[in-house]
Amino acid sequence: MNIILLGPPGAGKGTQAKRMIDEYGIPQISTGDMLRAALKEGTPLGLEAKKFMDKGELVPDSVVIGLVKERILKDDCAKGYMLDGFPRNVSQAEALDKTLEALGQKIDHVVCVEVPNEELVTRLTGRRTCRNCGAGYHISFDPPKKENVCDKCGGELYQRDDDNVATVTSRLKVYEDQTKPLIDYYEKQAKLRRINGVGSMGEIFARVKAVLG
Repeated sequence: MNIILLGPPGAGKGTQAKRMIDEYGIPQISTGDMLRAALKEGTPLGLEAKKFMDKGELVPDSVVIGLVKERILKDDCAKGYMLDGFPRNVSQAEALDKTLEALGQKIDHVVCVEVPNEELVTRLTGRRTCRNCGAGYHISFDPPKKENVCDKCGGELYQRDDDNVATVTSRLKVYEDQTKPLIDYYEKQAKLRRINGVGSMGEIFARVKAVLG
């Protein structure tokens, strides 16, 4: 089973991804992990990607697609895989389809975890981190026993600069603008599986399992 995982920041994609990995025995493949592995191994594509990264430029789609191809041909992808963070746009999706077709493969499901923006803002702006030990809390869902004080070490809790309402709202708008064409692309292929991302982790995973079969 070959899956693409989509969802805005704060939708709980990471949690659901872990559960899917355990349930279906398939690896999660992110472009970041692939790039790091290719750089570490010193593969030709990794060295090519490094040229752009060293200049602070985006790695071209052709190189990323090549890395994806290399990764999905590894033994641990024999039963399938889950792509996370790729493709990011329609041109990457089209290139991916062509690459998979040449390999006799295809994407089976595009799982899109959907959460209303108001809920996402609440989730993301409520996060707090300990300055001392780095422990994470949430003022609504997982608050410390004493306000702004870490339960573990007594350190001061703070809100990251990018977790304020204005920044979070802007990030969600960027995600929406970038991802909508991609969602439309896979909807036309009848591969899009919309998942209601509100509820307990177990409830949401039950919805995921129901659409994946």
